[in-house]
Amino acid sequence: MKVLIKILIGIIVLIALIYFIAIPYVHNEAKKFSPEKTATLDLGDSSLEVDYSSPSKKGRTIFGELVPFGKIWRTGANEPTTFTTTKQIKIIDKTLPAGRYSLWTIPNKDSWKVIFNTKIPEWGVTRVDGNQTTHKAKYDYLTIEVPTKKLEEPVEDLSINFEDIEINNKTQNNLSLAWDTTKIMVPIYK
Repeated sequence: MKVLIKILIGIIVLIALIYFIAIPYVHNEAKKFSPEKTATLDLGDSSLEVDYSSPSKKGRTIFGELVPFGKIWRTGANEPTTFTTTKQIKIIDKTLPAGRYSLWTIPNKDSWKVIFNTKIPEWGVTRVDGNQTTHKAKYDYLTIEVPTKKLEEPVEDLSINFEDIEINNKTQNNLSLAWDTTKIMVPIYK
């Protein structure tokens, strides 16, 4: 009986070491390969911010292979990408209240769904299976769909930025995401 208790304690200690030391170490090492980046937009009386980890292409085909079409993606590496707005805004024609959201996408060849979710998990994928995201659809607050644009030159590192374009002599704010030969633009209105 004492041997069984010692074995059980040993297993518990091993599991604790893996969970509290090994997994955080692996997460920190992963961040070296996909550095954290921030994009901001000052709207005068409010601001927008996107925090994300930027993986590199490294000769791989990204969309349709590394990031499968039709499946939820954490939109970057490591922790989920977050989107923060200090005031209510509109994304296309839908209202997004002030707050901090996790930003998820479902890439497809001709269009992407962009999802603003009220829960921000600790890590973007499960610890057991790195192919399964930690996204919970029941917390999706806003989902829109935008067309993709094919880029002539590939973008090596995932880039999420705010871009302004002129439409009928008016400035249009956009959240842009570009990687490999794909780019999307998400219109934002104050």
